[in-house]
Amino acid sequence: MGMATGKVTFAHDIESQESRVAENQAPGVVCEDGGYYEQLPDQKADHSESENAGSRMKFHALILTTICIAFIMCVGLLTSSFEPDLAPGKTVKDKAWSKQSGSMLLPMSSTTKEERLAKVPDNFFSSQRTAFHFQPWKNWMNDPNGPMFYKGYYHFFYQYNPDAAVWGNITWGHSVSTDLIHWYPLNIALVPDHWYDAEGVWSGSVTVLLDGKPVILYTGSSNESVQLQNMAVPEDFSDPFLRNWVKVPQNPVLVPPPGIGKKDFRDPTTAWLESDGLWRIAVGAKEGTTGLALVYRTTDFLDWTLQSKFLHSVAGTGMWECVDFYPVSLTGLNGLDTSKVQVNQLVKYILKASMDDDKHDYYTIGTYSTDSQTFIPDDPTKDVGFGLRYDYGKYYASKTFYDPVKERRILWGWANESDSEQDDIIKGWASVQSIPRTLVLDSHTGSNLLQWPIEELELLRGDNSVVKQNMSLNGGDVVKVGVSGAQLDIEVTFTYPDVHKLDVLPEHKEYDCSQGGAAQRGLFGPFGLLVLAADNLVEQTAVYFYLSLRPNGKWVTTVCSDQSRSSLAKGIDTTVYGTVFDKPPTENSLSLRVIVDHSVVETFAQGGRACITSRVYPTVAIDRNAHLFLFNNGTKPVTMQTLGAWEMSSAYA
Repeated sequence: MGMATGKVTFAHDIESQESRVAENQAPGVVCEDGGYYEQLPDQKADHSESENAGSRMKFHALILTTICIAFIMCVGLLTSSFEPDLAPGKTVKDKAWSKQSGSMLLPMSSTTKEERLAKVPDNFFSSQRTAFHFQPWKNWMNDPNGPMFYKGYYHFFYQYNPDAAVWGNITWGHSVSTDLIHWYPLNIALVPDHWYDAEGVWSGSVTVLLDGKPVILYTGSSNESVQLQNMAVPEDFSDPFLRNWVKVPQNPVLVPPPGIGKKDFRDPTTAWLESDGLWRIAVGAKEGTTGLALVYRTTDFLDWTLQSKFLHSVAGTGMWECVDFYPVSLTGLNGLDTSKVQVNQLVKYILKASMDDDKHDYYTIGTYSTDSQTFIPDDPTKDVGFGLRYDYGKYYASKTFYDPVKERRILWGWANESDSEQDDIIKGWASVQSIPRTLVLDSHTGSNLLQWPIEELELLRGDNSVVKQNMSLNGGDVVKVGVSGAQLDIEVTFTYPDVHKLDVLPEHKEYDCSQGGAAQRGLFGPFGLLVLAADNLVEQTAVYFYLSLRPNGKWVTTVCSDQSRSSLAKGIDTTVYGTVFDKPPTENSLSLRVIVDHSVVETFAQGGRACITSRVYPTVAIDRNAHLFLFNNGTKPVTMQTLGAWEMSSAYA
C-alpha cells in the first residue's frame, strides 16, 4: 500500500457545504440529523376520484412547500450549530469563522430505544465491537481479576454481569488462552450464592502456592452490604482449565477490622511469600479521607493476622480500590515473581491503587522494608493518588501478574465506555479490557514505568501495511497514509529543530490538552496522527504531541488524545486526554505507537512512558471508511522520521 502526500485545506464555504449536502441526499427529501440519513415518510393523502384537478394541484403545492421548508430548516441547522473540524493551518481565532462554514453533521435526538434503532445506521453499534481486545460475547464487564498461568494456559477472570449490559449481579467470568490474544470462554467461575457474597462476587486475586496450586481470594458483598474477604479453590487441580471452583467452608476469612467501615474493605492483592515463611496480602481501605493498604499475614490462607502498621497510606486520597504491589528489576527487563525476590536483589517496588474518588489508577515507585513490612515512596511528591498514572484516559481497576513462561510482568486494565447506558443496552454489551501490557522500570529516567503491548499482538499484523521514512511536515500539512480500516497498529517517530536555537520563542505558558485539543495551534504542535478519520475529516481522533515553553523557561512535551471530534453521535464523552512526560536531553525524537480497534484507541508515547486509552464511536469513519493521516498543526516544520502501519487481523472467529 502507498501513501498519498500533499496538503489538505479546510476552507469550507457555504457553496461547497451545500454541494456536499446535495450529494449525500437520497431521492426524495432527506434531513441530515445526527450524522444519520433519515428518509422522511411519504406525504400521501387519501383523495377520492371525485376531487377536481385544482384541489389536487393545491394539495401538491402545499406538500412541495412543506418539503422546501423542511429542507431549508435542515440546511440552516447544518450551517449554524456544530463543533468545528480540526483545521491545521488555522489559529484559534479562526474558530468563529469556522462555525459559519463547516460541514459537520448534527446529532439526532431520540427518546426511545425503538426510535434510536430506527435512526442510526445499521452498522453503527455493531461497528463498535472490538476485534482483538478482550471482551465477553455480551453483557457488562468491569475489573480484571486474578490473571495467572496454569498448566499450559493463561487464565483471565473478570467482573461480569451475566444478565445485562449494565452493572449488577456481579460474578467472576472466566476465559483461557495460550497467547493472551485468542481467548476461549469458560463457564462462570464464581457466583453470588452464599450470605457472605449475596450482593456480589467482587474483585480479588489468584495466588499460585509453592506446590503450584492456585487459590482465589475475593471480596464478597454480604446480604447486609458488608465487604468480606473470601477464599475459593479448584474442585479439580488436574483440570488445566480449572472449570469449577469451590468456596471454602471457613468463609469469610477476613472481616473489616475496627476503625474500617463495612463498605471500605475490599480487593485483596495477590499474596507474596517472605523469608520468614509467612504469606502476606494487602487489602484496600480508608480511614476518614485517608486512603490506605492494610497488610495481613498467614501460613494457610485461612487464619490471618492484621499487622499493626499499614503497608502505606496517603491523607486526602479517599478509598483505595484494587491495590497492587510488586517488584521491578533495576538491572534487567525481566519481570519478577514477588514471592521469589531475594533480600539483596536490586529492585524497586511499585504500589498502585485505584482511587474511588476520581476513578483513576495511580502508582508510585519506592522501597519495601521487610523488617516493618511497610512501603516508602522514593518521591513523596509523586505518591499514590496525586503522582503518576498508568494511563491518562479510560483506564481503571488494573491488575498485574507474573508470567513464568516469558518471565515478564503483565498489566491488565479495564476500559469502560464513553457513550450512554442506553447505547450499551441497545448494543448488548459494555466495556473492554486493554491490550495486556508488559511493565519494566524506565532505565532512562529511573522515575517511571514503561508499558508496552505484549509481543503476541504483532502476530495479528496483516500483509496490508505501509513503511515510510523521512517526510517533512510543514505547518498545516495533512497527509493521508495508505492503510485504511478500523483495526490498525501504527508506530511513528518525529524529529524537530533544536528548540534552544529558535530565533523567536513562543509565549511562556502552561499547555493543557483540553485547551482546544488538536485545533490549538502552537510553535511545535500539535503534530501526530489522525486515526479513525473520515475521508473529509468530518470525524477524527487526533493523537499528538505539543511542545510548550513554561514560565520557568523549561520546554516540556505533552501527549494528547483528542476525542472532541471523534463522533457525530449525541451523548458521547468528548474529553481531550493527555499528560506531560519526562524526555531526557539524550532523546532527540518523539515516538508514538497507536493501537486502533474500532471503538478503542490505545496510545503509547515515547516507548510507553505515557499511555492514554480512549473510547470513540464514529458514525462515518467506520470499518473501511476509517482512514489514517499524519498532520502538523504547528507553525514550525517537523519531520516524520519513520512510520510503520499495519492493518490488523481479528482475534475472534
